[in-house]
Amino acid sequence: MVVADGLGGHPRGELAAQISVDHFAAAFQRDARPALTDPREFLVRAMTGAHAAILREAYKLDLPDVPRTVIVACVVQDGHAYWAHIGDCRLYLVRNGRIAVQTRDHTVVQHLVDAGRIAQDAVATHPERNRILQCLGGYQAPRPDPVAKARLARNDLLVLCSDGLWGPLTQRHLLHSFATLPLGEALGELAQLAEQRSGPQCDNVTVLAMSWGDNEAGPEDEPDTIRFCDLPTDIQDFTATDPDFLRMSDEDIEKAIAEIKTALRKSAQ
Repeated sequence: MVVADGLGGHPRGELAAQISVDHFAAAFQRDARPALTDPREFLVRAMTGAHAAILREAYKLDLPDVPRTVIVACVVQDGHAYWAHIGDCRLYLVRNGRIAVQTRDHTVVQHLVDAGRIAQDAVATHPERNRILQCLGGYQAPRPDPVAKARLARNDLLVLCSDGLWGPLTQRHLLHSFATLPLGEALGELAQLAEQRSGPQCDNVTVLAMSWGDNEAGPEDEPDTIRFCDLPTDIQDFTATDPDFLRMSDEDIEKAIAEIKTALRKSAQ
C-alpha cells in the first residue's frame, strides 16, 4: 500500500507522486514472487529507487525545478506489517479502539512537538505546518527512519493518508468513525469531514486502509517502539531552484542513492 502527496508550490508535484507510486508498484510486482524475500530491504530499495526515478525524469524533461513528493508505504506479509515514510504522509495502526502506532512527520512542527514547545493538537494550525524537512526529489537525499514492523492482530486497521485528511481531523474523529462504521463507509465519512473542515483551501485528501482478519497477536507481539532518529534537521528550501542540480549525471544519481543507503544503515544501528 502506498500514498504519495506531491508538494505544492512546485511544478509537477503530481508527477513526482505518480512516479513514486508507479515505482513501488513495479518493484513489488517484480520482487514479490510470490512473497518478498526481505520486506524491510524492499522498502529501502523502493524508496531510494523512487527518489532516483524522480531525479531522472526531471533531467529527462529538462524541468526548471525538480518535482517533489512525500510518501508512506506499507507491506503486509506473513501476518506482519512493515512500513516506511518520508515527509508528512502518515500511517496509523489502530488496535482495540486506540491508535497503537502513528508515524512521526518529518516536519518543523513535529520537532517542536517532540521538544515540548507546542502541543500535538496545535500542529494543524501552526504557521510552520507546511515546512517539510524531507521529501523524495529534494536537493538532499532523503534519510528515512528505520523500517518499522508490527505483528498484526485480528481486526487491526492499517490506515495510510495524506495531510489533507489528518490535518483537519482529530484522533477522536478518526477513532469514532472506525468504531461506529464499516471501514469503507468510515473512510468516506472521514474524507468528507476533512473537506468540510478545510473549506475552500482544502488540500488533497487521500486515504486507503485495510482490516486484518487473521491471527491474534500476543503480548510479545506489540508493535516495535520506533525511536525518532537523531538525524540532521537542516531545513531544505523547497522553494529554491538549482539548475545545476537538474544536470545531474548518472554517476551523481548513483552517488545520491549510495548516500541514502549509508544513512539508513547508520540509523538502523
